[in-house]
Amino acid sequence: MKEQNGTVRIAALGDVHYTRTPDPATRELLARAGRECDVLLLCGDLTDHGLVEEARALARDLHSAVSVPVIAVLGNHDFEGDRQEEITRVLCDSGIRMLDGDAAEVKGVGFAGVKGFCGGFGRRALGPWGERIIKDFVREAVDEALKLESALARLRHKPRIAVLHYSPIQETVEGEPVEIFTFLGSSRLEEPLSRYPVQAVFHGHAHRGRLEGKTALGVPVYNVSLPLLRASHPDRPFRIFEVEVPVEAAVAGPV
Repeated sequence: MKEQNGTVRIAALGDVHYTRTPDPATRELLARAGRECDVLLLCGDLTDHGLVEEARALARDLHSAVSVPVIAVLGNHDFEGDRQEEITRVLCDSGIRMLDGDAAEVKGVGFAGVKGFCGGFGRRALGPWGERIIKDFVREAVDEALKLESALARLRHKPRIAVLHYSPIQETVEGEPVEIFTFLGSSRLEEPLSRYPVQAVFHGHAHRGRLEGKTALGVPVYNVSLPLLRASHPDRPFRIFEVEVPVEAAVAGPV
């Protein structure tokens, strides 16, 4: 007998840049996204200046306004105050599933998440040659890619979704000044996506980039930076993506 499938609706956005006194419109946006999906993804830059107070404001609003599972990764803004571990703890304590080289299964869909890092794309990517500080910079990008690969490898026999802050491809950062492409993502993040097939990739960070692109193997990559989404789709500034899973998995809770 043919196995029946169900649909899991994923809403994704990034760069909410929460402050101590957040914009009520952003809170309502999160609430609306939560009403229209089964799982909500937040793709980094959760806070504006990397302050614990900003994380607490986001945690309060998500707790009161969003009833579906929330999965998130940190962004570069969340590191600004050097309080990233406390920010992660605050958000985890509120029920948000924070991913940093980790994997999570929700309703039959596997999510692998890392912040990622910069370094550039393709032949113009920065290489580990010369001064120690350059080698350390490249090493960070390599380490983030290895964390992503490890997370994806743990999601066997499930539809996979990759959640990032930095982009794994150049296509979705085009529109930003060419001079800063190196700081918007790294093609090293694309390598694990080629070894472990995924349904889709979501990232933020590039506020003036492009909404969609594809990896070399044709995997869809979505830039869900909130400023970009608000400029492009002011009527619904978040991305909805549907994944087909077996019915019994779609109705199950998070694991």
